[in-house]
Amino acid sequence: MTTTPSKRIWLVAGEDSGDQLGAKLMRALSDLSDGPVAFGGVGGEAMAAQGFVSLFPLDDVAVMGYLPVAARLRTLLRRIRQTVRDIVESRPDILVIIDSPGFTHAVASRVRKRLPSLPIVDYVSPSVWAWRPWRAAKMRPFIDHVLALLPFEPDAHRRLGGPDCTYVGHPLIERLAELRPKADEAAAREGTPPTLVILPGSRRSEIERLMPVFGATLDLLVQRYGPIDAVLPAVTRHRAMIERLALSWSRPVTIVHGEAAKYAAFRRSRAALAASGTVTLELALAGVPMVVAYKVSRLEEAVARRLIQVPTIVLPNLILGENAMPEFIQAECTPGRLGEAMLPLLKGGEARDAQVRSLQRIDGAMRLAGDDEPSRKAARIVLSMARPPVSGSSSA
Repeated sequence: MTTTPSKRIWLVAGEDSGDQLGAKLMRALSDLSDGPVAFGGVGGEAMAAQGFVSLFPLDDVAVMGYLPVAARLRTLLRRIRQTVRDIVESRPDILVIIDSPGFTHAVASRVRKRLPSLPIVDYVSPSVWAWRPWRAAKMRPFIDHVLALLPFEPDAHRRLGGPDCTYVGHPLIERLAELRPKADEAAAREGTPPTLVILPGSRRSEIERLMPVFGATLDLLVQRYGPIDAVLPAVTRHRAMIERLALSWSRPVTIVHGEAAKYAAFRRSRAALAASGTVTLELALAGVPMVVAYKVSRLEEAVARRLIQVPTIVLPNLILGENAMPEFIQAECTPGRLGEAMLPLLKGGEARDAQVRSLQRIDGAMRLAGDDEPSRKAARIVLSMARPPVSGSSSA
């Protein structure tokens, strides 16, 4: 009896959000494959929980922004070379890079030169629709297929001359039951101070810039509103830094760890104060009204102002086609501005009701046809493309 050969699938993530996607994809690939799957590459804690052994700690490459990248350039280049060498020597059936294009595209382009027949899939489209649109066409030589998380991205790649692109849906829509409060949880909140969930980001530079601002915003809100139950879900690898920075806050905050604790905080939250990023989509699917903030260095701001081509950087706003969630960037990211926008979300009224109505449209905008799940749809495409490389140099 002939058995299907084992699949060898290498995954390369570059930050926490990619690690989460990678873990879900691993489960789906194992479920759908005709034979056992061997995994390798680079990942984090979520992928490790699925049995993944990373080449090195994810924190070595999880950096964003021109200055943080410049400061760690030597380490990044070393890790790129190490990752390429491992892929070339291992000769998997397919390479899946996950988000973080600064790191993963550097790996993929080098691998393509050495293993030209190895299929390469990019799981998460770079935001070519927002800035540096020429990147779409530049991806074609080393990316065979893009798995898009946002419904408007395949059209953007067709328009910009990018690789083949399929909307597979965002894995977060598989977790609506975890994100949304149950009836008994809602009842238990009656008569208690409102919960404000505070999310200063997952990268060190984000956290260092936003923690002081968010702490001062919380102080203003308590002064103007009254008692607030502030909860801060912390990224595990930055736990010590977050706890240290929170000590300078004049108001207490409960710091929780792990995804289950974060989603539990979402389910009981009245509102959220969040750094721009994937977490805003989590909050939107959870139905939590939010105020979004972001700060980068002055150099990064100058570059971004010349290149960004969209009216908002908030993912739910882009999906909805309207700026329903207020955002405060750079000089506007102050405790006073954030507090003024947050106060109506805590008190209630038309501003809160309008945002809740907009959030209710997110499901329809992101729904997949039929009963498909995003991770399984992505896995089917990966498995259909997987085949071992037939030629190429072994030097890295």
